[in-house]
Amino acid sequence: MSNILEIYQEQTPNPESLKFLFNKMLLPQELIECKKGEACLDSPLAKALFEKFDWVNNVFISNNFITITKKAKEEWYELMPSMKEYLRVYVGHQFEIVSKEFLERKMKERNDKEVGDDIESKIINLLEKYVRPAVEMDGGNIAFKKFEDGIVTLSMQGSCSGCPSSQVTLKSGIEGLLKRMVPEVLEVVAEEV
Repeated sequence: MSNILEIYQEQTPNPESLKFLFNKMLLPQELIECKKGEACLDSPLAKALFEKFDWVNNVFISNNFITITKKAKEEWYELMPSMKEYLRVYVGHQFEIVSKEFLERKMKERNDKEVGDDIESKIINLLEKYVRPAVEMDGGNIAFKKFEDGIVTLSMQGSCSGCPSSQVTLKSGIEGLLKRMVPEVLEVVAEEV
């Protein structure tokens, strides 16, 4: 197995987001999203990206990829080489991507989470099994927030946040799936940011 760090990029359905894929795991089985203007205490990498590049609006990290969302006025062909090189150096030098406290907190949450057969658990399991793998391929995530009065509220993350096609995915894809599999679901909406 090669020790050479390889990075390549993929377009996402969101023209403002670009997905940078690595030949190594960065954040196995977890994800983190930081938006410009937030403290980003849990991700030294996201904090460093905001400080280094004023055009970065959002950083989403999961498994072996990082999705970067830029300001609309910028062009990826101008930005991509410097971002790719910065990521190569940062990850190559094994600088901290997320804090130890974040990883400990996530491990505790995972251990505390009970797998149940209530409606919320069914919804979460369906999202994990059918939705998450598909949207991860596009550099994003759709996270469960709450189920109340028949309405499922989801959070759009990574390239899904602000994506022109996210409403179609939400209504035609996810809402249809959840209504078929969980009859108590009447509607699926995106969390207002």
